[in-house]
Amino acid sequence: MERADRTLTGTIFNIQKFSVNDGPGIRTVVFLKGCPLRCKWCANPESQLTKVQVLWDHKKCIHCHHCIETCPAGAVSLNGDNIHIDHLKCISCKKCVMECPAKALQTEGETKTVQEVIDVVMQDEVFYEESGGGITLSGGEMLAQPAFSTELLKAAKEEGLHTCCETTGFANPEVFQKVIENIDYILFDMKHWNPERHKEGTGVINALPVENMKYAISTGKEVLARIPVIPGFNDSLSDAEGLAKLLKEIGTAQCQLLPFHQFGENKYALLDQEYAYHNMNALHKEDLTEYLQVFLDQGIKAYF
Repeated sequence: MERADRTLTGTIFNIQKFSVNDGPGIRTVVFLKGCPLRCKWCANPESQLTKVQVLWDHKKCIHCHHCIETCPAGAVSLNGDNIHIDHLKCISCKKCVMECPAKALQTEGETKTVQEVIDVVMQDEVFYEESGGGITLSGGEMLAQPAFSTELLKAAKEEGLHTCCETTGFANPEVFQKVIENIDYILFDMKHWNPERHKEGTGVINALPVENMKYAISTGKEVLARIPVIPGFNDSLSDAEGLAKLLKEIGTAQCQLLPFHQFGENKYALLDQEYAYHNMNALHKEDLTEYLQVFLDQGIKAYF
């Protein structure tokens, strides 16, 4: 196989060490920016655009408006009392961040080469060997940066690492098939069983994710379906029945349920974006006992 191009660059927004919830063993999770979906409950809204973004913290802001004056692209403006950054206009020069006297602006995302990422990941090689862990690509969505993800996974394999990803599966099948060649374990997001309801919550229908999940399973990849259980979207018992039926049609008999949480709510304020689930109560395992039982009754090994 052709060697990985370790000079290729991509945009990431976090590298999280010592994760035990994103694949087997102890893992380092690389979070890539960019996602084609717009899930209304997204816990990482700063990951949706591939480019580096500027975030505004209203708690630190002294409202001097120097950021508006200094932006060369005219991307900073007032939205009521809020500082608003137009991320489409922003050229990521970081001038506003560097000149903000109150340090109320910060960047989210940075450009790194494949080698730079691998260097960080390999710092904990001993823990992977002892636990059966390795590297996990998450996001955002790794399929939004397919070339970078492909080379990063190649490099990880060259280092002898176990590879994993968390993915929506939303990509052209040829792209999906290319990227997963060097992946051992796939955490596959499943949002809804109904195509139109899927589109209402995410902006896209579920045809590509379903097709790509079927392909991954057919090639012998180890796949775990993950279902975020979202209030008012897919949390009814009839939704559980529909999801269980779809899982069986796809060819998998296990899934993990992820109860809705509010860990990402504050990020919407930093981005000056509306959050559809503001003040919505989180779900807990005890809230989903009957929901879980639907899967078990259908022969699906479901767990939290």
